[in-house]
Amino acid sequence: MSRRGVLAGAAMLLSAAAALSRSGARAAAAPTAAPPNAISGDEALTKLMDGNARYVANTPEQKDFSAGRAARTQAQYPLASILSCSDSRVSPELAFDQGPGDLFVVRVAGNFLNDDGLASLEYGAQFLGAPLIMVLGHSNCGAVDAAIKVLKDGVKLPGHLPGLVNSIKPAVEAAKAKGGADLLADAITENVRRNVRLLVTRDPVVAGLVKEGKVKVVGGIYDLATGQVALV
Repeated sequence: MSRRGVLAGAAMLLSAAAALSRSGARAAAAPTAAPPNAISGDEALTKLMDGNARYVANTPEQKDFSAGRAARTQAQYPLASILSCSDSRVSPELAFDQGPGDLFVVRVAGNFLNDDGLASLEYGAQFLGAPLIMVLGHSNCGAVDAAIKVLKDGVKLPGHLPGLVNSIKPAVEAAKAKGGADLLADAITENVRRNVRLLVTRDPVVAGLVKEGKVKVVGGIYDLATGQVALV
């Protein structure tokens, strides 16, 4: 190969490398698509309540649960995190007519906030981008009823149940002080409100995101008889 040919070949390689570099720079500068849950807390709440209306009317959207399964192995983009009671009659995905990957659900009997639940909700908000957190209680909650029986009748519970009930007692005491006609219903509502208040003040993650307007925290009560969720 002649010297001129070598120089020409080198020039072509340098030109191609420069073109690739410019192409890479443009790709790096190009904006990436926003994730599906890049919406406001209010928009997420509307989606949940619209879904609940479909559930109550028994007109759920047709869902192919295999669709998107492969894509979900790579990432998840929940539109809301739900702090729900463990009651087997309450299924947030069904109640809000949402599919796999749509809800990040934390469950504990009595739907109260503890350290593990808080860490999970922090993860959902900070790293998964869920713009909404809902504390979801339900009618005739057995955990709240147990707390009432312990306070009113001195019932002794076995195992680790006393610790669980202790987390619900403040809501029962607050409801009792108001003197309503239905202590169980009032305590269930007060328990939801109390845990909403706890969440919005939990530094540094949830409270910070709430102050920045990136996360909305609400409470709801699921009616076992109708399936309807009422915001509180």
